[in-house]
Amino acid sequence: MNGKVVVVTGAWGALGQVVAETAQRRGARVGGIDHAASQMAATYERIEFGGVDLSDAAAAKQAIDMAAAHFGQLDALINIAGGFTFETVADGDINSWQRMHALNVLTALNASKAAIPHLLASSAGRIINIGAMGALQAGAGMGPYAASKAGVHRLTEALAAEHKGRITVNAVLPSIIDTAANRASLPQADFSKWVTPQELADVILFLASDAASAVTGALIPVSGRI
Repeated sequence: MNGKVVVVTGAWGALGQVVAETAQRRGARVGGIDHAASQMAATYERIEFGGVDLSDAAAAKQAIDMAAAHFGQLDALINIAGGFTFETVADGDINSWQRMHALNVLTALNASKAAIPHLLASSAGRIINIGAMGALQAGAGMGPYAASKAGVHRLTEALAAEHKGRITVNAVLPSIIDTAANRASLPQADFSKWVTPQELADVILFLASDAASAVTGALIPVSGRI
């Protein structure tokens, strides 16, 4: 990752923080974007943009363009921004479906669309999305989330086909990520079987590296030991 410029959306979250920090340790310069406010001052190695609603195309474009301008280039976009809800179709609310679409599909779509002109100028443009194992076969209560993540899968494939030979576009499909929030919601689970943020970050950053130049349009399960 040495010398590359990477933009991470959802950069303040449990996974986003690990991806951004690992990329920086490996020599990348990192732009972080999140809906929450940022307290970090800009440096040569890192800049952060808080309060950004990536479901708004204009806001996404402004943040991506500012990150690229700050560093003078953009080599990889890692779309981590998203959300989760668990409710059955019968007892749920149509607003949950709309919210999941906005948080998971539109954020990735808007950030990718904004990044494409910059990535085309790179010698090795990369987009990595976060899909979900649960979107391959949805269980009870997983409808809104799984449908939105299935949309991320199809977005990944379409973008890969549209930019083959110029930008690689792939998605990782985690099972349950070992975060404090997930442990709190599933206290009886065997956490040792879950995929850790660092394990997932390692796969994501491989896909962002030069070593993954021949991989595009892939939906890669990263399921830990489940």
